[in-house]
Amino acid sequence: MAYFRTQDGCSLYYETIGFELTRPVVVFLNGTLQTTMYWKVIAASLKPRFRSLLYDARGQGESELGDLPLTLDLHMDDLWALMRHLVLGPVCLVGLSHGALLGYAMARRKPKAISRLVLCSIGIRAPMRARLIVRAWSTILQAGGIEALVSAALPHVFGEAFLMNNRKTIDRIAKTIVRRNREASLSAHLSAMGTYPRLRSMLQPLEMPTLVMSGADDPLVSASGAAAVAEKSGGRHLLVKGAGHSIAAEAPELFLDTISRFLSDRWTDMPEGI
Repeated sequence: MAYFRTQDGCSLYYETIGFELTRPVVVFLNGTLQTTMYWKVIAASLKPRFRSLLYDARGQGESELGDLPLTLDLHMDDLWALMRHLVLGPVCLVGLSHGALLGYAMARRKPKAISRLVLCSIGIRAPMRARLIVRAWSTILQAGGIEALVSAALPHVFGEAFLMNNRKTIDRIAKTIVRRNREASLSAHLSAMGTYPRLRSMLQPLEMPTLVMSGADDPLVSASGAAAVAEKSGGRHLLVKGAGHSIAAEAPELFLDTISRFLSDRWTDMPEGI
């Protein structure tokens, strides 16, 4: 556990796992409402084959929001500065949702610094329902606070199977998410997302192997939209049956096996749908 101070004085929280070893580095990038806690089990399971870097982006978890307006470029600046601070060579990026968008943008900006790319729950051609859902989150946050936002978001960020299997603990899950977030930071984050460049405008062939994963029960990302990202990037798309938006939490064993093979260059025999 440590903190890194950016050039403008913003304190970013990060954790390293397995850094006592000499292995490839995997950097995990959080989605909205997520913190480093989301990735800890996955990162620990990758040891000793990989070292892992977990960090909270500006306004997430233990990191400060800072004084600068949030932008996708600013998030990239922070990630690059943290990588240089830790003297990291080419890294593998694994991002979910907002983190996947950041990962894609970073792969475009610094292709030589990224060796492999895993993008989860990201796509173009967002359904109208998805656009209305995300737009409503800011309104719900302003009107009812974090508790109301998390309550409204849970049915959209988790698939039906996960919600049913965890129905007895879903209130505890919600309280944990509320405890790890701050209203002002979430408000700034959601507002900033409306100013980001569209993913469609960023798509191009990427220089590194790229894997795009999407959940078949994800109301926010369509399978066709995720497949289009993979196709236009020169990567591969895997549709995870029974999973929603939070693939790593909903299907942790499958997710771990998939990224382990992909990051180890043993992914060519993976099926198209899992």
